[in-house]
Amino acid sequence: MVNAIGILNLETQFTPFTSLAGGALIGLSAIVLMLAHGRIAGISGIISRLLPPSIDKMGATQGLTFVMGLLLSTPLWFTFSYQAPVQSVSNNFVLLGFAGLLVGFGSVLGNGCTSGHGVCGVSRASGRSVVATIIFMSTGFLTVFTLRHVVGG
Repeated sequence: MVNAIGILNLETQFTPFTSLAGGALIGLSAIVLMLAHGRIAGISGIISRLLPPSIDKMGATQGLTFVMGLLLSTPLWFTFSYQAPVQSVSNNFVLLGFAGLLVGFGSVLGNGCTSGHGVCGVSRASGRSVVATIIFMSTGFLTVFTLRHVVGG
């Protein structure tokens, strides 16, 4: 069902073991990347080093490998579970475009993305990352609350 502003109503089901395993794999990949290459596993930083004007020729192989791992995760999931992951996305392309611009702006303004600050920055006790994580988590909570209980999701 789609609500008044074109967002699919999302019913989520908490899966503690799958969530724990996914979190552990994300943490493990961040540790391996830091130990093997001295790099933080923030997606916006990895992508920015692969694109002009700041192409990092020394880290390009590592960056491309990391991005390929992200892109191959869905086919790998399908290979082992024999079903595609369930996803719901808005069919409102204006809203999606605006949301994408906000995410990009926030990543630039915050000097990193949610993965860089939340996974890597907090674990390194970076004050800036702790503040950024509190802000984006609070904003996410408020957005979900508003969409589900105020807008009528």
